[in-house]
Amino acid sequence: MIEKNYQPADIEARMSVVWEDSLAFKAGRPDRRDAVPFTIVIPPPNVTGSLHMGHALNNTLQDILCRFERMRGRDVLWQPGTDHAGIATQMVVERQLMERQQPGRREMGREKFLERVWQWKAESGDTIINQLKRLGASCDWSRERFTMDEGLSKAVIKVFVELHRDGLIYKDKRLVNWDTKLLTAISDLEVQPTEVKGSLWYLRYPIEGKTFSPEDPASFIVVATTRPETMLGDTGVAVHPDDERYQKLVGKNVILPLVGRKIKVVADEYSDPEKGSGAVKVTPAHDFNDFEVGNRHGLGRISVIDREGCLDLLDNEDYLRDLPEGASQFAEEFHKVDRFAARKRIVERLESFGFIERIEPHTHMVPHGDRSGSVIEPYLTDQWYVDAKTLAKPAIAAVRSGETSFVPKNWEKTYYEWMENIQPWCISRQLWWGHQIPAWYGPDGKVFVAETEEEAVSHALGYYVEQEVITVEQGREMALDRNKREGFITRDEDVLDTWFSSALWPFSTLGWPEDAPEVQRYYPTNALVTGFDIIFFWVARMMMMGLHFMKEVPFSTIYIHALVRDEKGAKMSKSKGNVIDPLNLIDEYGADALRFTLAAMAAQGRDIKLATSRVEGYRNFATKLWNASRFAEMNHCAVPDGFEPAKAKETLNRWIAHESAHTTREVTEAIEAYRFNDAAGAIYRFVWNVYCDWYVELAKPVLLGPDSPAKDETRAMVAWARDEILKLLHPFMPFITEELWEVTAKRDGLLALAEWPLKPAEPTPEQLAMLAAAAGPTDPLISPALVMPIFDHADFTDPKAEAEIGWVIDLVTQIRSVRAEMNIQPATLTALVLAGASAETRERAPRWTDVIKRMARLSDISFADRAPDGAVQLLVRGEVAALPLKGVIDVAAERTRLDKEIGKADADIKRAESKLANEKFVANAAEEVVEEEREKREAALARKAKLLEALERLKQAS
Repeated sequence: MIEKNYQPADIEARMSVVWEDSLAFKAGRPDRRDAVPFTIVIPPPNVTGSLHMGHALNNTLQDILCRFERMRGRDVLWQPGTDHAGIATQMVVERQLMERQQPGRREMGREKFLERVWQWKAESGDTIINQLKRLGASCDWSRERFTMDEGLSKAVIKVFVELHRDGLIYKDKRLVNWDTKLLTAISDLEVQPTEVKGSLWYLRYPIEGKTFSPEDPASFIVVATTRPETMLGDTGVAVHPDDERYQKLVGKNVILPLVGRKIKVVADEYSDPEKGSGAVKVTPAHDFNDFEVGNRHGLGRISVIDREGCLDLLDNEDYLRDLPEGASQFAEEFHKVDRFAARKRIVERLESFGFIERIEPHTHMVPHGDRSGSVIEPYLTDQWYVDAKTLAKPAIAAVRSGETSFVPKNWEKTYYEWMENIQPWCISRQLWWGHQIPAWYGPDGKVFVAETEEEAVSHALGYYVEQEVITVEQGREMALDRNKREGFITRDEDVLDTWFSSALWPFSTLGWPEDAPEVQRYYPTNALVTGFDIIFFWVARMMMMGLHFMKEVPFSTIYIHALVRDEKGAKMSKSKGNVIDPLNLIDEYGADALRFTLAAMAAQGRDIKLATSRVEGYRNFATKLWNASRFAEMNHCAVPDGFEPAKAKETLNRWIAHESAHTTREVTEAIEAYRFNDAAGAIYRFVWNVYCDWYVELAKPVLLGPDSPAKDETRAMVAWARDEILKLLHPFMPFITEELWEVTAKRDGLLALAEWPLKPAEPTPEQLAMLAAAAGPTDPLISPALVMPIFDHADFTDPKAEAEIGWVIDLVTQIRSVRAEMNIQPATLTALVLAGASAETRERAPRWTDVIKRMARLSDISFADRAPDGAVQLLVRGEVAALPLKGVIDVAAERTRLDKEIGKADADIKRAESKLANEKFVANAAEEVVEEEREKREAALARKAKLLEALERLKQAS
């Protein structure tokens, strides 16, 4: 028995237990042994994280695909898991230690600190997994993985060792994004560009051989910089090759102010003649662009800022080399001064010597660490790198050939741009939490990369015995006694970038590098659902690693979803105070309402503007379905054994079967094409408009009437159509549909495992090949018929039933619309004249007279050869229906009202167009503000069009 009120919280808790106890989501179920696999890997959320709106969207869309394919008979593996999130997790634990006034990481030591991190992970690491379960995610939770699980760690080490052996991993001194607070390199994704109001300093660099004078422009060249403190590391000045002002200086030297070092003027297209002075200082050790300029011209690299963001000048051989006599005093004065304090003092010193031409206010983007908040320093340091350029080539080719495709397709361009301009990938991090790099260093710094310490020791001892650094006897002793080799070789303390282990996710989670049967069955995966911001950082790297180690692309389709913004279109951020917590929405409206909202708004390529009112609206939608199901139950509607909807005799019942088939195909095709919003829109219209508003209403006279064959058939059809709705709606709103299925459908088994109303078509050759591969060498080829049945009721059509019921619906709808436009009160009944009606209309109208009169508020329905004078004429499916309104409405008053409303609409249109025509407004206003004005204009235009239509109709009644 269905409860009177729909209470999502009760249902969600109960259904979660039902699914878990029944192992509904387990991959490889015995009943699916012969089914074609369908695999999705979850983008692993950080173990430190909690569910945010991006997670809610991403996982809702994945769940729709998984539930859809599971109902289509596939063996679905939705692989769940979490990421160890190196920096984020280490920061959380270090902050806890500080807040509890306990010893810090360094005092505690690596081993004890890592024990503490694992302890924290055990206590709090499952938070987001439990939140995903609240959302209804149908992952195979028995297969949950963590990027630092033993098996995944083994995969990480094997990949590192093999790539190093192949020359694709190496150590190099290059610039990295350095966080001076966390004291580690970070990825580009962890860098947050922030607009800062600063200054642009124009500095005079004296030309060698000329007597410097601030009044003599021929004695110096002017360079512009936002970072005067890095000038101490300048090794060149760049000018554009075509800039006539400086052509005579190319190849000559200028003198670095304050320092006195001679640096060369080089011609390079990086310098923009239209920007600043047209000349730029080149500091290869402190700027990514300058690093490349320096490489092109063989300029030296002088690092003058240390790991903590202070000037590092004393004992700095690179800095002190080639300095004129007396310059070392300057080095001593500024040594270990914070970079920003040094900036102020250096500017003062430059001004006192006349080396500053002018200073201009300058707003520019400065990189900050997204976690530490500190200004990121380009830092020259030894790090481990992957030769991403080599690995990227097959990954580019796979997308170009169509092995992997992006949805929407326009993201392929972004992918190509990133991949074709890819730089070496820095994979080392100066952290303790993470996969420690499997590299050991000998006493002379030689590197030994191996999967285990024993293997590294063996390589090292063999090498040093051969080099006669140690004797054979010493080597044997070290091999046997760990204490005797203490300090002989030491392990690299750094850990790997989190993205390195994430790149292996599609196959490491399946048991690779072991010869696990899951690898054969579930790799490659079918679809990846993710956000555009990690196409490069995660998607591209999975492509590279999958192709290199598995020789196949990791997924055939990459669906890129957009952002969830606030209702005005602004990006959500804590600083703006506009963050919407999905868990709060689930608590208030239920997970189903939130899921359906996100799906209904997930149009390809368009950001979601999320308003709480939309979630509330879809909660009402769930309530509507609940009440319709209660109505069916109260009227004893049930599907008898052997019922065949295609054999229904009543026109109304054949019509709902026709509409159900149409909607089934529409929803199926939309999900297959990743048009989630279209699929949600189709099922919403069918439930609310077709089933609840029309079918149930039109069926009420029969259901409430005397017993008859028509009543029996209608009861069966009401229940059958409800069950079809539950199936179609289940991927979107799993909790309420599973509950109603259990209570009302009274079928054996779960809805989550029920058959989808429309089966896949005949399998393609590719699918047949998958079936053969899935069968394995000892199993017979699986019959496609077992996996992909071809026909079912969704092929049913009845144009005649659709024409008759469609005519009734269109007629009532248009009459209601006119009544609303003309402000006719509900109590006022109007007449209807069917003018020049066809024989078909004359024959069907009497059958529906009572229904039409009741639903359209009519006093009478009659036939005539033509429409009477003063009647509003409606064109309904090619035939005229007339409403005589003379004496029913005050035509003059209505005209005045409509004119007034049209005037208001015109004013709104003019106001919006005035703003949008203002180039300054469009350029300077926030994106969401401009978009809001466009929406106001479109709404006003649509309103005006409807008012003009109503005014035109009013003329007919004059």
